[in-house]
Formats: sequence, structure tokens, C-alpha cells
Amino acid sequence: MTRPISVIARFRHLYDYERDCNAKVIRMLESVPAAARTSAQFTRAVGKAAHLVAARHMWLHRLGICQNKPADWFPPTTLEELPAATAAVESLWVTYLASLSDEDTYNDVQWMGFDGKRRRWPLMDLLTQIFGHAWYHRGQVAMLVKDLGGEPIDCDYIFWNRPTVIDELA
Repeated sequence: MTRPISVIARFRHLYDYERDCNAKVIRMLESVPAAARTSAQFTRAVGKAAHLVAARHMWLHRLGICQNKPADWFPPTTLEELPAATAAVESLWVTYLASLSDEDTYNDVQWMGFDGKRRRWPLMDLLTQIFGHAWYHRGQVAMLVKDLGGEPIDCDYIFWNRPTVIDELA
């Protein structure tokens, strides 16, 4: 029987998974043939990956972790710029998640929305939303990459955190 892990340890684990997926997204985009990289579809695929970086960055700003914020939810980013932008935001998130306790995840956080309204939500729900948001857009990137002739990489959690085999077929 597996011992349950703490709530924050679970979110740290999921972020390790997300960082692995971020690297796979970059590899997928790099697999797109050069001739297809000038298409609007490729720009859209890179844009979805850049959007994930911008969204993570925006949440750090909203949580008061960093003062600067992205100027755009879909910033114009090239494939060449994506790895450094991804690494910079990942580093901030690793540090932030390392600073949290289980109790912190139960507490409400507040931020100002683009509509000027203040919002409040338990940090646990906010973190859950951020992870789900990434899963959603990674699937879109994989589909675009495949359509462009590149090699999609399966980012399903089960392929990153493999289940234990308990019984072999005879």
C-alpha cells in the first residue's frame, strides 16, 4: 500500500511532470519540418506553448511572486525563444512551490482580474486550474504538430508516472 503524500508534495510532483511535458512540447515543435515552420499553423502551435509560459508567469505576478507580468496572454514568441522563456518561468515556479506548506494550499489567494474585479479562490483550486490548463493546450500543440508533419509525443501522465505491474499475462 502506498502512503499518501502531502497536498503540496502532490502539486510539486505534478509540476515535475509538467516540466517534463514542457520539454516534450519543445521537442515536438522542433520536430516540425523546416518547410512547415513558416505556416500560420506552426505559429499557432508555438503560440499555444508561449501562452502556457505567459499564463504561468501571469499567475506568479498575481500571487505577488514577481513584479513584472507578461504584456500579452499570447506573446509573440519564436521557437528559438521558447526554451529560455520556459526555463525562466519554471525556475520561479519550482522556488514558489518549494516555499509552500499544505496549509498554504487550503488558504484563499486574491488577485485582480483584467475586468478590475478582485477575486478570491483557494490556492489548491488555482493550482488545479493551472495544471488542467496546461494539459488542455499541450493536446492542441500535439495535434497541430502532427498535422504539420512533426512527431507528437504522448504527454499522458500514465506514461510519465508508470503504474506498477502486479501481474504478468501468461
